[in-house]
Amino acid sequence: MMARSEPQVVAGAPARRPARRGKRMTTRVLVCAVAILGLVACGRGTKEDIVSKARDISKRAELERVLGQPDEITKLGPVETWRYKASNGEVIFLIVGDDVTLQAAGGRDKAK
Repeated sequence: MMARSEPQVVAGAPARRPARRGKRMTTRVLVCAVAILGLVACGRGTKEDIVSKARDISKRAELERVLGQPDEITKLGPVETWRYKASNGEVIFLIVGDDVTLQAAGGRDKAK
């Protein structure tokens, strides 16, 4: 059998500890993953938050700037329906041409 050699110590350098880099890296990855999941869970907030942000908006570009890309877009000729999902339902905007003409907020459907 071969004898293990002792690690070399350089004068003035601190003694080397066993490698714990893998454990630290795993911990960092887990912390980042939990933080990202927390942010995703928050999403855009509630229906009330979305409606209050878009209250005085009348143009498509303004709506997209304030709320971001919608979760779903449905088109029928010049009419588009933009749906934004919220933690307590969804908010729907009806857009004709470049004008935001209608908004509606709906709750989640529950089976009875």
